[in-house]
Formats: sequence, structure tokens, C-alpha cells
Amino acid sequence: MTKVSTAKASTPKASEPMVNGFDKSRIDELSPRTRTQVEARDRLLGPGYRLFYQEPVEIVRGEGTLLFDADGNDYLDVYNNVASVGHCHPYVVDAIHRQLATLNTNTRYIQQSILSYTEQFLGTMPAEIGHVMFTCTGSEANDLAMRVARYYTGNQGIIVTSGAYHGLTSDVSAFSPSLGVGVPLGPHVRTISAPDRLRHGGNDNLVAAMHRKIREAIADLERHGFGVAAFIADMIFSSDGIFAEPAGFLQPIIEEVHHVGGLFIADEVQPGFGRTGKNWWGFQRHNLVPDIMTTGKPMGNGIPIAAAAFRPELLTEFGRNIRYFNTFGGNSVSIAAAQAVLDVINNEDLIANAEKVGTYIQAEIAKMATSYEQIAEVRGAGLFVGVDIVTDAESNTPDGDATLRVVNHMRRRRVLISASGPRGSVLKVRPPLSFSLSDADRMLENLEVVLAGELH
Repeated sequence: MTKVSTAKASTPKASEPMVNGFDKSRIDELSPRTRTQVEARDRLLGPGYRLFYQEPVEIVRGEGTLLFDADGNDYLDVYNNVASVGHCHPYVVDAIHRQLATLNTNTRYIQQSILSYTEQFLGTMPAEIGHVMFTCTGSEANDLAMRVARYYTGNQGIIVTSGAYHGLTSDVSAFSPSLGVGVPLGPHVRTISAPDRLRHGGNDNLVAAMHRKIREAIADLERHGFGVAAFIADMIFSSDGIFAEPAGFLQPIIEEVHHVGGLFIADEVQPGFGRTGKNWWGFQRHNLVPDIMTTGKPMGNGIPIAAAAFRPELLTEFGRNIRYFNTFGGNSVSIAAAQAVLDVINNEDLIANAEKVGTYIQAEIAKMATSYEQIAEVRGAGLFVGVDIVTDAESNTPDGDATLRVVNHMRRRRVLISASGPRGSVLKVRPPLSFSLSDADRMLENLEVVLAGELH
């Protein structure tokens, strides 16, 4: 196999996670065109924006599972769940175009399209969930969910996992520990360990440890007068490092939260809409019925739309006493996009495809892993797969530096992938739901070459 360059990315400080991003100190290494564009971004957009990869990619077009640069080179997209049914899917594009040419307005007028969509959307969920409120982003949906939870319970306390990401609004960022030390958690927030069986010593120890931690978090919130408004969790723990097993381990945690009057919020922004295979929603893998479910990114295939779905009793007093309106949440064009996505998932059997192709990817990477002791575990569900890379098999110490090199060498081979976890040490495989077996083979062939160069 061809040996791939092992030039290392810049290593962040110990307190920072490994990040798949461009290091601005290396701007002189870029081509003249790319350097000019990066400099213009800094001048026009400011320092808050980030670019993926050591060598940023200029993307000008998308189609299905492929993205294309300005020179016409195709890149296999193994990362972008936003275009959930594939980039520029013609059915979705046509639905958006037709609606945009007809009407685009807000939810204060009667429109049959939002009623038809919502009924079908609720039909993917347990019967106990009966109302939907629309927003533009997953951050807004989680903000609204927590607002309702606090109003209903009368409590302020929030419990999340230690590497969770739930959004960017001021309130939601206060319970998104993955944003790092620059964005401190609120005094009303407590964290519990991520469901990492590698570091807990197996499933039994994992369940026991999480059960103990949730009790400690509840007791501490009550001792400080916050009480418990909600436990919120991403149903595949995307930012914690991608954890799907053991299915059902959350049940005792939810029981503890309910016992003290708190609610369970299932954040389905990343794992939802069939991504984890077999079911529409990640919480269904755990045989749970959440009090509130939130979703976002994949809902409109790139058109901004998100939602929070509720047990109806949670909104009785809230709806009577608090006026909620979102100018663009649930607008006509966004609903048309969401309806088209729902149609495509059903018509093209994409949930079954996620299960089939995701199972194949996991099995093939597991075979590769036998050659590399640094691959500690391959895990996931459907088309959401994590590859845990460590310094050595004995300590299982996360190796974000090696993972970042793999990510950047894959990009050089025109396969776009990223990383997850507190130290960025988990390869994150999260392609569009239309990802085929041939797409998987292209990714796997390149991954084997890169691993041979990086981990041998």
C-alpha cells in the first residue's frame, strides 16, 4: 500500500479538544486562490468563523453524496447529515421551487400544508407525543423545549452528558459542554459521564456508573435550590464520541429524573429521521417515550427548519399564558422542503438503506481494525458510525492527533470525514441517508490506505 505523509497537524493545548479545522498560521502553505479567499473571509466575516481541514475545500456544487470543487473534482461526502436525502435532491428542489413561486408566509394564517405535514410527522412518533412547535434551527428548538420544561416543572436545573452539544443560543450554550472552556456552563447545569463502555469497563459498569452519577447530579441540583427541570440527551451522543449501546441503558436514568419531577428531552437533531436505521428516532432504540423531542438540521435537507414535539399536557398552561410566535418557523417554503424530505425517506426506503449500508461499514472497518491495535472500537447505528482511535490498546487513551491526521489525509484523497469526542479521537461517519454500498466501498478503500500510512 502507498505510504501516506505523516505530517502532523498543530497540537492544541491540553485543555482544548482536537479540532478538525484550518490553522491560520499555515496560510502561506495554501494556493494563491485559496489564500486570497481565506484572507477575504477573515476580513469580511471576522474571527468567529472556522474552516474544515488543514487544506480548506472550496465547494461550488453538490449532487447526491458528492460535492464538487471549482476545478470539477468530486469529493465523497461522508459527513454532512444536513443534506439528509442527498445534496440537491431533485424532488426536494422541485417542491421548494414550486412553493417559493406560490406563497411563503408565516403560521398565523390557515394553511393546509403545515397541517398535513405535522400529522405525518407525528405519525412517526409514539402516540403520547401530540403537539409540534416549529422553529428555524435545532438551537431554537432546544431553547424552546427547555423554556417549556422550566415552566411546566417550576425548576431550573438541567442535566447533560459531559461532552454534549445542544446548540448556540445564549441559554442553550450554557448546557453545551462541548463548546469548551470559553463557554462556561451555567450554575444550574450538572453533567454526567458519557456512555463510554471502553472507559467504564463494560456495559454493566457503564449502567451502574451513569445511574450513580444521575443521582449525584439530582441531589446537587436540589441542594443548591435549582431542582430538576430536565435531562436532555442526544440519542446517539454525537459530540460525546458516538455511543449506541447498550440499547435501553437510559431507562433507569429517565426514571430517576421523572421521580423528582423533571422531564426527559430527546435531542434528535443529529440521530433523527432514520439515520440510526430501523426506526425513525434514536429514542426508539432505547424503548423510551420522551416528554419532549427536538429535531433540526436534516429536516429540510438544508432549508432552515426545526421543531420541538411535546406531550400535549406540557403545553396546556404554557400555551394559555405565554404567546409564542416565530416569524420564519414553519413558513410555507420550509414546510414544503420538510414534506419533500419525508416523502423521499419513505419512497426511497432510506431508513432500510441506512441500516444495510451502516451495518456493512461497521463490519468492514471492524475487519480493518484487527490490523491496528490503535483502533479500540467501531460502534454506532445505521449511518452514524464512530471509530475510536487510541494511543495503545492497554490504556485506551484517546489519540486525537492521529485521528486528525486520518481526517486530513482522507480529505486529500477527496473523502470528506470528521471527528468527534472530547479529544477529537473518534472518526465520525455520518453521510447522507442515500449513501450506497458503492459509496461505502470508495470510503473504505481510501480509509484502508490512510490507516496503513498513519497507524502502522
